[in-house]
Amino acid sequence: MIRLAVRVRREQAEVVLAELLELVPDGVEEVAAADDLVEYGVYGAPGELPALPDLQAAAGGALVEISTAQVDDDWGERWRAFHRPAVIAGTLTVRPPWEPPGSTPLDVVIDPGQAFGTGAHATTRLCLELLLAIPVGGSFLDLGCGSAVLAIVAARLGFAPVLAVDNDPAAAASARANAAANGVDVEVRRLDLRSQQVPAVSTVAANLLAPLLERWAGDLAAAPSLPRRIIAGGLLACEADSIAAVFAESGLRESDRREHGGWAALLLCS
Repeated sequence: MIRLAVRVRREQAEVVLAELLELVPDGVEEVAAADDLVEYGVYGAPGELPALPDLQAAAGGALVEISTAQVDDDWGERWRAFHRPAVIAGTLTVRPPWEPPGSTPLDVVIDPGQAFGTGAHATTRLCLELLLAIPVGGSFLDLGCGSAVLAIVAARLGFAPVLAVDNDPAAAASARANAAANGVDVEVRRLDLRSQQVPAVSTVAANLLAPLLERWAGDLAAAPSLPRRIIAGGLLACEADSIAAVFAESGLRESDRREHGGWAALLLCS
C-alpha cells in the first residue's frame, strides 16, 4: 500500500482540500506538517492513486511538496486510529462508527471515509461550538453540508425542519447515509450556490470558503427576507473581518466569533 502526501501552504489549504476531494472523494488524511504547512495524505495501491499532474494542478500555487512512501499492511487500522472522537463543549461527541458511544448528552456517528466534515477539523468544530451556543428552534439549513454533521446535530438538538444541501453528489449521498445512521429526519438536496437560490430558513450553517460566503452575502442584500442567524465557517482568521463586513452590508451583524488554529467561525444575526 502507498501513502501519497501533498504538502501545501496553510493559508490556501481549504481551497486545496476542496480540489483534492474532487480527485479522491473517499477522503484524505490531514496532518499539521508545520506552522505554515498542511499535509494531506492519500492511501491506495499504485494504480489507484491520482496521477501526479492532477495533484499538482489541484494544489496549484499552494503546493510545496508531493512525496510517496510505502506503508505497512496494517495501514487500515492506523487510518482508523487517526480518526478519533471529537468532544465539543463537553456536550457533543462526534465519532466514527467503530468507536463506542461517548459520555456526552449528544452522540453523533459520522463515517470519515465518505466526505469532509467529521467534526475533527477546526472549521467544523468552531461551527459546532456556535451551533451548541444558540437557542434551539425553527428551520435549519446546512449549506454546503459535506457529511451533514451540522445538519445532524441540529436535528438532534431539536431544530425542524432540517435541510442539508451540497453541490457534490458524493457529499449528498454521504449526508443521506449519515442522517440514516443517526436516525434523524434530514432532507438532503443538491444545490449549486453559484446558480441556484438558497432556501429561506430561520438558521443557516454555512461552512464554506470565503469567496462563496462573500457571493452569498451579496445575494442576501436583495433577498425578500433574511435568516435570523447564520453560522459562517470555513474562514481563515485573517478573513473573518472582511466577511463580517460584507454580511453587515446585507443586514446581518456579527454577534459572536470563535477562533482556533488560524481558523474562524462567525455568528451573524439579523
